[in-house]
Amino acid sequence: MKTLRNAFLGMMGISAFYSCSSSYKSEDKDKTILTVEVYSPAQSTNKGFYLSGEVTAKQTATISTRMIGYVNKIYVKPGDRVGAGQLLVSISSDDILAKKAQVQAMIAEAEAAAKNAQRDYERFKILRNQNSVSDKELENVALQNTSMNAKVQMARQQMNEVNAMLAYVNIRAPFSGVVTQKMMDEGSMANPGMPILTIEQSGELQIVASVPENYIQYVKVGDVAKIELRSLRIMLDGKISELSPSAFRTGGQYYMKLSIDAKDKDNIRSGMYVNILIPNKKAEDILSKIILDRESVVYRDQLTGVYVVDDQNQANLRWVRLGKIIGNQVEVLSGLSQNERVVSKAEGKLYNGVKVSVNK
Repeated sequence: MKTLRNAFLGMMGISAFYSCSSSYKSEDKDKTILTVEVYSPAQSTNKGFYLSGEVTAKQTATISTRMIGYVNKIYVKPGDRVGAGQLLVSISSDDILAKKAQVQAMIAEAEAAAKNAQRDYERFKILRNQNSVSDKELENVALQNTSMNAKVQMARQQMNEVNAMLAYVNIRAPFSGVVTQKMMDEGSMANPGMPILTIEQSGELQIVASVPENYIQYVKVGDVAKIELRSLRIMLDGKISELSPSAFRTGGQYYMKLSIDAKDKDNIRSGMYVNILIPNKKAEDILSKIILDRESVVYRDQLTGVYVVDDQNQANLRWVRLGKIIGNQVEVLSGLSQNERVVSKAEGKLYNGVKVSVNK
């Protein structure tokens, strides 16, 4: 009897232990709070439509060389400001310098021969006036003088060619700007056309975007647009300055540029992504659509969804039906409203019902 009592008490203790353990795990899971960043999806209306774009410099140059040789020295680094004509890169040029020395010797030799031919020609003209030489002899000396002068010109043109080649081993900045990328290090082998540096013109920025073919009829050069930089939380005014007339080999997308005011460029950097609203009240066939960032979309087999934060600060996976992709954004055909809080980034693994803290 005592043995049965002890066994019963042992089973009760194990049961209580597992119950406490399960309760602890449940409470621990409930207390898990993930920090997330959220945003409200954009919406296109019959007053206009949204496009995605990118900030770029008005003028960009990729620095390369036409020569084959080792990179001796790179005088700049990303972030450096350079002036027009400033020396950026030097390539090994021993072979070209040797060629230059040969051409200099050829020029000296040709000039000496030309001077001698000129003196002979002058003497033979005097002798011909004295009837001491024939017309044929004077003609031969004149031809020799012309030939020597032509050799001088040929040697000098070879020097121009060598100097042009040297311009590609001492590479200078084509305009004033900022070095944005360095693709090679000193000691690397440079080849013709291989990029070494990238320079962007400082202070001159623009917005580039692609217009889908079903919107192109509502866009023209000179139209004013609203530009949103979500990373800076600012709105800018822009004007369409360039619009490609053809979408050949671009998948039905028309290339577009927008200019922005100089006063708005202080904190804007090349490479930032923007949302562009092009107002157009005549675009009645453009239905109201929700627009999401593509990075927010979750893919599960054939299903697509996004995590949204509810009033209790819980993340829930909402299945949505997606439409057309426009740049780094995508249209939502159903399953989401504009006032939702969509998770853009989370510091941990999201799942249905997880408690979240919204990062302001």
